[in-house]
Amino acid sequence: MAALDLLPAGKTFTESEIVVYADAGGRTLDDAIREADVLISCPHAGAAIPAEIAGFLSPALTRRLQYDFTDVATDAIVRRWASTDPRVVAVLNPHPRLVRDPNRAKPSDIAADLREAIERTRAAGPWQRVDLTGVDAIRPVTFSFFPILEVPETPTELKALVDTFVEVAERGLGVYERIRDDLTERFIEDRRTRGGRFTRLSFHDTMNTTTTKDGAVDVPRDEKDRLPRVVALSNRGDDAGEERDPADPPTMGPSRLRALAEAHRTAFRVDSAADVALNRPYLGSQEILAAGARFRAVAAEDPAAGGRFDAVQAEFLREYLLGDAAVAELHRPGTEWISEDAAHVDEVAAACRRAWDLYRQRGVS
Repeated sequence: MAALDLLPAGKTFTESEIVVYADAGGRTLDDAIREADVLISCPHAGAAIPAEIAGFLSPALTRRLQYDFTDVATDAIVRRWASTDPRVVAVLNPHPRLVRDPNRAKPSDIAADLREAIERTRAAGPWQRVDLTGVDAIRPVTFSFFPILEVPETPTELKALVDTFVEVAERGLGVYERIRDDLTERFIEDRRTRGGRFTRLSFHDTMNTTTTKDGAVDVPRDEKDRLPRVVALSNRGDDAGEERDPADPPTMGPSRLRALAEAHRTAFRVDSAADVALNRPYLGSQEILAAGARFRAVAAEDPAAGGRFDAVQAEFLREYLLGDAAVAELHRPGTEWISEDAAHVDEVAAACRRAWDLYRQRGVS
């Protein structure tokens, strides 16, 4: 357990720790909101585990499994991008999805959902595929079904686990959710008053392989679950960004999504148009669903108000974000995570900025 990265007990995060924008020493956050047109949210950027829940973790958990269960590459890249680009503001969740996943609908009864997820895990057995549909806001297993939590044996132990998770979440994850939603409202109010565009960008990464028991991250995902070589951009639509289901409308205008994809293809110098896909393999999850619903409500409240609002999910291939050397290391058995290549982080962050600059230049309405 000593090898894991843990947050100090009682650690409560502040706005300045998880909100990033350019020239923070010379500009206020209000200044940044006026000048920016993109709010980047990173719901899975955190990796360090709150110390309060360390006693509930499997003794077999390693740093490699700990970090693999996050969107770890998003943290450095988005912090670098936001710190150099005055047109974006970023907010990053400091807690891992182990605590609770903010890209899933918040359960009305967190304790009940966690108990149900644990019971399903217990019934399936260690390393066995388990269906967590409907209760996956807190996951007792990783993507490769490694049992990340020790399943409690008694009702008293289960209550202690649930109570601790719920209480600890408010110090990091809860702070992230409140700031993310407050920033969204501040951007909306600014654009309703002054006009202009505002985009909510939910930023993620996923590997096309999962882990083995010896720590090698080299088991190919099913074909249907694999990401393109660079990124999937999602607006809940079809593979052209058009409406797929009238009950589930696009969160970003289809023509604007296609323009954003073309901007990414240019900025990332792709070999094939398929390296930047739309709504494959993911349609986009809770963050853009909630933002899309909020934007539609704003439009219904005051159709004549200024502003044009979109929400889009970017799911980058983690192999692309980490680079070839890091991926080669992760394909070998081990217990440690890789060291990030600062030059590669700068390169990817600069490409993200170029992509959005190109998108703005296209002026798609």
